[in-house]
Amino acid sequence: MIGVIDTDGECAEWDFPAEPGAVRTARHAVRGKLRSWGLESVGDVTVLLVSELVTNSLRYASGPIGVRLVRRDSATDHPHTGPALLVEVSDPLPDPPRERVADPDDEGGRGLHLVAVSAQRWGTRHGKSGKTVWFELALPGE
Repeated sequence: MIGVIDTDGECAEWDFPAEPGAVRTARHAVRGKLRSWGLESVGDVTVLLVSELVTNSLRYASGPIGVRLVRRDSATDHPHTGPALLVEVSDPLPDPPRERVADPDDEGGRGLHLVAVSAQRWGTRHGKSGKTVWFELALPGE
């Protein structure tokens, strides 16, 4: 079950249990929030990247998975980068993920590469417990 932590203003957060249905539920929650914000133009790429990161968390971590969306206004948040959508996926595993080049026959190993080539910026940071992988997408037409 999704537990909405905060939907105040231009931020939304959810915690998902580390269970197989988490990827589908996260996609649905993210797409719904983007639709309510009028950001359908970045919906497909955001949902794809969230799916990849939540799948990585499920594969390697054993605790809850957090997903956070922040709609950034260039005038107040980042005057030099323009409006953007910040997306964060957190889990209790402290080890940062590593981007790698997957062989054509590999069934996995492409998630972070997709994030790297699709996002305008991305990275990882350590938290009190675990880590967060984040990416930022430009919001066109704003």
